[in-house]
Amino acid sequence: MRILIIADPLDEFKTYKDSTFAMMTEAAARGHALSACLQQDLLLSSGRVHVWARPVTLTPGASSWYAAGDAVRESAAAFDAVIMRKDPPFDMEYFYSTHLLERAAAEGARVFNNPQAIRNHNEKLAIGEFPQFTAPTLVSRREDELRAFVAEHDMAVFKPLDGMGGTGIFRVSRAEPNLSVIIETLTDNGRRTIMAQKYLPAIVDGDKRVLVIGGQPVPYCLARIPKAGETRGNLAAGGTGVARPLSADDRRIAEALGPILAARGLLLVGLDVIGDRLTEINVTSPTCFQEITAQTGFNVAGMFVDALERAVAAA
Repeated sequence: MRILIIADPLDEFKTYKDSTFAMMTEAAARGHALSACLQQDLLLSSGRVHVWARPVTLTPGASSWYAAGDAVRESAAAFDAVIMRKDPPFDMEYFYSTHLLERAAAEGARVFNNPQAIRNHNEKLAIGEFPQFTAPTLVSRREDELRAFVAEHDMAVFKPLDGMGGTGIFRVSRAEPNLSVIIETLTDNGRRTIMAQKYLPAIVDGDKRVLVIGGQPVPYCLARIPKAGETRGNLAAGGTGVARPLSADDRRIAEALGPILAARGLLLVGLDVIGDRLTEINVTSPTCFQEITAQTGFNVAGMFVDALERAVAAA
């Protein structure tokens, strides 16, 4: 296959932990040809979607982990698979990219994850479809509603709807003296909608990333355990990742959601689970491949490329 990866600049990859790098390594080992481009290299011309893509060869052991050829302008549909791995934030440029990729899909490109499904599944809001698995949750920009939610549950977590890596997350209690200013700051004085979730004490045992590939759960999760004095388990916020077999609750959630999300074209999904509660559904660029593989020996990237090959063959 010819595979196009849309991602952040390759020079910025932290190859020791980057999941996109793991995907590329596995695909190259199977003989698939790789190309890469940036989000800005997508364009619509004369009604068709093109990309400026560079062929990429992996060069393990060299001073750089890859070698890239000159960028060539060609139709997105010329590739056997297009993998969207641009990291959030999901801003307007990301929004426009999903529209361009949706147009490319209509022209015959096989895009993973499905761009319309990415657009329709805000990583915070998507849990609203599955309330049977979630903690009490409020989405609002109203200060009175947010205050009442904290009062009802004694302690809550506030988070922006477009954040990643634990940025902008606050744990607040009923007695928080700065509650007003926290709400004002996060909502931009009522101009920005945020999410409030009941605080889950099980966070001390980790914010678990449960990967679902082709509708099936990876048998291990990565529990991201907060450092001392922290509420956030995100690795970017200093959490420690510990791979564990899926619990019965992890598997129950993953097996319930997996087929539904896969049917919408979401080949790779990262469910965030605290205790037995679903907190987020990540669809843009789910991570933790390498951490799980290093600690368990399970080849997550292999499972992903298996699913990609099946999806392309079935298209």
